[in-house]
Amino acid sequence: MSWEIIVVLVILLGSLISFVAEKISVDVTAICVFAALLLVSMVTGSTHWPEVGELVSVFANPAPLTIAAMFIISVALEKCGAIELMAQKLGKLTRLPYGLFIVALAIGVGGISAFINNTPVVVVFMPVIISLARKMNTPASQLLIPLSFLSIFGGVCTLMGTSTNILMSGIIRDYGLQPLGMFELALVGLPLMIIGTLYLAVLGKKILPVRETLTAILSEEERKEYITEAYVKQGTELDGQSFAESGLKRTRGIRLLEIIRDGVALSGDLPTQPLREGDRLVLACRPNAIVKARETVGIDFVGERGLDLQPISAHEGAIVEGVIGPMSTIVGKTIREINFRQRYRMIILAVHRRGRNVREKLETLPLDFGDTLLMMGTDKAIDNMHSSEDIILLDRPHIPAQDMRRRMPLVIAVIAGMIGAVTFLNVPIFAMAVIAVAILFLSGTVKPKDAYAAIEWRILVLIYGMLGLGLALQDSGATELASSQLVHLVDDFPVSWQPLVMLAFIYISTSILTELLSNNATVVLMAPVAIALGQMLDVDPRPFIIAACIGSSASFATPIGYQTNTYVYGVGGYRFGDFAKVGIPLNILYFIGSMIIIPLFWHF
Repeated sequence: MSWEIIVVLVILLGSLISFVAEKISVDVTAICVFAALLLVSMVTGSTHWPEVGELVSVFANPAPLTIAAMFIISVALEKCGAIELMAQKLGKLTRLPYGLFIVALAIGVGGISAFINNTPVVVVFMPVIISLARKMNTPASQLLIPLSFLSIFGGVCTLMGTSTNILMSGIIRDYGLQPLGMFELALVGLPLMIIGTLYLAVLGKKILPVRETLTAILSEEERKEYITEAYVKQGTELDGQSFAESGLKRTRGIRLLEIIRDGVALSGDLPTQPLREGDRLVLACRPNAIVKARETVGIDFVGERGLDLQPISAHEGAIVEGVIGPMSTIVGKTIREINFRQRYRMIILAVHRRGRNVREKLETLPLDFGDTLLMMGTDKAIDNMHSSEDIILLDRPHIPAQDMRRRMPLVIAVIAGMIGAVTFLNVPIFAMAVIAVAILFLSGTVKPKDAYAAIEWRILVLIYGMLGLGLALQDSGATELASSQLVHLVDDFPVSWQPLVMLAFIYISTSILTELLSNNATVVLMAPVAIALGQMLDVDPRPFIIAACIGSSASFATPIGYQTNTYVYGVGGYRFGDFAKVGIPLNILYFIGSMIIIPLFWHF
């Protein structure tokens, strides 16, 4: 084993550990990997290591740019209201039994997800599904995992349905192989979608958990609280005392939410902070406690000073849940850094992240994609937040800031034209995606600012970093070494069985990796192995490539393997094990189905 192979395997192992540990973000890991590859190339100049120019050439791969264009096309379809219109049609089906409703949901969600990025599909459908769950008297937790899984089912069926398919097509093109056709994957994707839908429709009600939403952590009394503000008067004994020492603390039914001094919300243990004259106290009060609070010496209520800060009961909608959106500008920032209360005129009471509720030290907690927030605010503040891209409220559908429904025919025509050109005229999807974006820009359907915000740049950075690593694995001989060792493992099998055993290995390896890593990182690592195995077995590598595509997208066993799983994880109040309970049998069904279907359509 050469030193080049050892070094690239160390870099690979380090990246895998970083992805799993999540101490730093995946995009930063990818940048570090690419930097390490460049450093080794410049220092050693080895002929078995990609040169700097060769590493830089990965940026010429059209797949990441195609993926970026698809993000923009997806946001255009979302903004024009097409996804919301489809979601609202489901409201007429609430009288259907659970199983038939899942089938109807599969047709809608799966159909849309086959042609656009599935994250906006789940974002738009989620508030609708939560509302429909109430009408159906069904826990939302028994519909949100199916929503995510059904979007994955649909994405597997077409070239443009998921970024991994586009990426795989670009990689195999660079190897001199025929790119994936628009509906080539439908030969296996549609049967698998039917199998998965029937599994959820028949067994979903029995195996999906009944979980409470984040609002459930509030007591019944807390749900009937009012938001009000008071200030510490000048020259009173409260000046210098803490809230815990004041008469307010001794009044039952009053909670201190914030202390605002000179326009800035204080941090730390608020009940023990010494109060100063002029401090504003944001309080959550039960109705009977407000009367008692007014008797506290040294406190004036804002409403009594003529200020427009209206107390309002939670029964009227003051307590709401929201989730950090995919286009949010507040990801990675703490509540203190974004001055949440002043920015949104709302207060965060709790955060749900990865199966646990957080109610303490919220001001220092960096917000992340998929975090579910329990917030309290006035009706006006809640209405204003409905048009925000940062936080998607879960009590009703998202309302765009501008009505773009008149653009719906144009957006649908652009997408249909792109599909037709790629399918029937054999035009590269990269070219049609760029042309489609240009039309959307020139027509004013999507503003460049919104388009660039819709692109998930972290995914693109991750892809470029992994493409560089894949190149190093190939040039160093690591891919060839791994493939030859795998081929030796099947020497004892009959020759006719060897490709099928390797097909199972490719699928299982890809499926396991995608549950732990990003699906895009997985497909970049597995694509060269799939191609090399085909060459060494002297068979067509196409079946291995198809298996890697399916395995990299069919992520059902964990909430971290696929972005839509992460999204519904917090909203549904799920535990990590809920995904394993529902997803592992589905992974097995997809594996068995793929092993039967793939050899039928793609011969070795």
